[in-house]
Amino acid sequence: MKFLADESVDYQIVDRLRQDGHEIWYVAEMEPGISDDAVLDEANKKMAILLTSDKDFGELVFRQGRISWGVLLIRLAGISQASKVKIVANAIRKHSKEIKQGFAVLTPAAIRIRRQKV
Repeated sequence: MKFLADESVDYQIVDRLRQDGHEIWYVAEMEPGISDDAVLDEANKKMAILLTSDKDFGELVFRQGRISWGVLLIRLAGISQASKVKIVANAIRKHSKEIKQGFAVLTPAAIRIRRQKV
């Protein structure tokens, strides 16, 4: 799968997804500091699912009606780095089809996926 990771995503997650064979671009390596609008535009240009820890993307997708290829909002504060990496990798492995063109929120206990209105 193709992903664009916002700079709010830990590098260890990006690295693991690359090791798992995913095509992944990382904003921190490309153009740090670009706006959320520009990040979402870039993900759409690349037809990639956006990985982020920034809740502002919910505003862009749901309140402003911006279309995306999919968003995975990572809400894993307070747990170890190794656990975060494992949880994200497992969620993508199990739910990649549902995440595509949806808005998913990943917490330590669950993943919630909401379909976008097109």
